[in-house]
Amino acid sequence: MSRNELITKIEALQEWEAIMEEAKAEAEALRDIIKNEMLEQGTEELEAGAYIIRWTSVLTNRFDTTAFKKEHGDLYKQFTKQIASKRFSIA
Repeated sequence: MSRNELITKIEALQEWEAIMEEAKAEAEALRDIIKNEMLEQGTEELEAGAYIIRWTSVLTNRFDTTAFKKEHGDLYKQFTKQIASKRFSIA
């Protein structure tokens, strides 16, 4: 691939990433509108035509690594492993 072709690909990638960000922002705005409607109606489940929308509270249990590291630093180090990965970036 020539240098000019590579530049063209990078510019196309940047354009598509900008479009994706706009689409994500628009989708999030629509989600917020629907959530606000559900808040106004005071419901966690709403029917709209063929759609059933649910916005429910969910409880999860997660391991608090920060607290564990403070209390048991040596044990934390003993069970920590380093993982290699590659990062793609364009500057």
